[in-house]
Amino acid sequence: MMKWLKPSLLIISLAIPSIASAYDRITGEMFASRSEVFAENGMAATSQPLATQVALDILKKGGSAVDAAIAANAVLGLVEPTGCGIGGDLYAIVWQQKEQKLHGLNASGRSPASLTLDTLKAQGDKIPSYGPLPVSVPGAVDGWFELHNKFGKLPMAELLAPAIHYAENGFPVSELIAYYLNKSVSVRGKYPGFKEVFMPNGHMPKKGEIFKNPALAKTYRKIAKGGRDAFYKGDIAKEIDRYMKVNGGYLSYHDLASHKSNWVEPVSTNYRGYDLWELPPNGQGIAALQILNILEDYDIASMGFDSPEYVHTFVEAKKLAFADRAKYYADSSFNNIPVKQLISKEYAAKRRKLIDANKASKRVDAGPVEGDTIYLTTADKDGNMVSLIQSNYRGMGSGMTPEKLGFVLQNRGELFTLEDDHFNVYAPKKRPFHTIIPAFVTKDGKPYISFGVMGGATQPQMHAQILINMIDFGMNLQEAGDAPRILHTGSSQPTGEVMTNGGYVSLEAGFSEKTKRELVKKGHTLQHAVGPYGGYQAIMKQLSNGVYVGASETRKDGMAAGY
Repeated sequence: MMKWLKPSLLIISLAIPSIASAYDRITGEMFASRSEVFAENGMAATSQPLATQVALDILKKGGSAVDAAIAANAVLGLVEPTGCGIGGDLYAIVWQQKEQKLHGLNASGRSPASLTLDTLKAQGDKIPSYGPLPVSVPGAVDGWFELHNKFGKLPMAELLAPAIHYAENGFPVSELIAYYLNKSVSVRGKYPGFKEVFMPNGHMPKKGEIFKNPALAKTYRKIAKGGRDAFYKGDIAKEIDRYMKVNGGYLSYHDLASHKSNWVEPVSTNYRGYDLWELPPNGQGIAALQILNILEDYDIASMGFDSPEYVHTFVEAKKLAFADRAKYYADSSFNNIPVKQLISKEYAAKRRKLIDANKASKRVDAGPVEGDTIYLTTADKDGNMVSLIQSNYRGMGSGMTPEKLGFVLQNRGELFTLEDDHFNVYAPKKRPFHTIIPAFVTKDGKPYISFGVMGGATQPQMHAQILINMIDFGMNLQEAGDAPRILHTGSSQPTGEVMTNGGYVSLEAGFSEKTKRELVKKGHTLQHAVGPYGGYQAIMKQLSNGVYVGASETRKDGMAAGY
């Protein structure tokens, strides 16, 4: 028997042996939209089927997990421009089997050298969401080449060939992406080049309609032939410079030419025997570690998935972590960010004392310490795994679209604050606070799960919930992403704003009315489940025999597949 929760989410009531523990321990119903995917030689999970197929083709040709990830990302920049593209940034965590080690890459761009804080303040009290002012250096292409130089096997031209083919010959637009394309026109259609690239026939493509992007194909060809310098020092950089100058922007050729990514050490915390790894700021990954540290002292399993005790405790832990996020998370080149203290068990114990089991907090301050996006994951026959996330921000970015290049420039600069002396205050050549975060889980030093969830401030909340679903509630990899989600909003924004009203709790369909009533009694303000809840992709490596398990849930067009 199947029970519909909503169009994109199913509860299945079948006692399948592999997930019987989840069936017994939750509510008598299981949260799964489809079976897990199993494969021995390689696996890919992306938010669009064409990209997953391309990744598998690369793996079958002998490409590495990194090769497959780059090829898939290039295709997604074409087929899902509502979430990513080479006008945006990239982060990755790579498990290198030969070294038995995780590598972290921060391929986010910096603010223009010529744009000053005073100039931005003269424009208003916040950085605008769209137009030329929030544009920062696109870091994705440099990220591709850093990954490829370190872990790639096949030539870059071969990796970009599928995306070039689809850009020149066209592809059928899927329903969800068609929806977001059409939704983007109202705010971005007025910016130069946007309609010319995405509305060549006078309208955004509808579902099933064939769409081509010949300008992006030419850009990809230049990158395939000339490498990363073709983007940052060649014709592409010159065209971006020209476009920004004639349209009132500040991003320049010099900003692009001086850009470089950084290899960083991932950081982790242990939650009930499993190590969750995230990248350090300027991203928000350590918020997931802080949430789990606070929750570890609670018997979450005995509370039950659909219980006011669990939802309340999770939300209160999230509020505490996000208060620190608002104050401390920023570019570490400009600040001495106390990462070790923030993710320590000792600090979590102090913060945990602030949680009242019977009352929702209305205001949470940071603790005193010293010192629309796409996600994809791939794994190859040698045991290497990649967790990669890439984004324009706000779906299709700034709206600024160099027509000859075929992609939108990101608007990550919006996430700076104009507040003097704040860690994340705007400065030239500085990375903004970032929302996109890849994740990785190890068990006893062995690779276990590569996963991610898309969607702004949703991401660290869902990273924590995925692990809780699996570890505390016994869900399998697929169920963990499909299960109804808890989303708390309105708490301590990256601009440094402190929550003063308790924020809002949004519960996806599947939580009981009894739980909702009890949460209201505790002082929580509930709102309709409007999301964004993101889209989840994951690959697990079975510790017993090394077989890959893939998952991709139905909030996106995603697909997990292996061979």
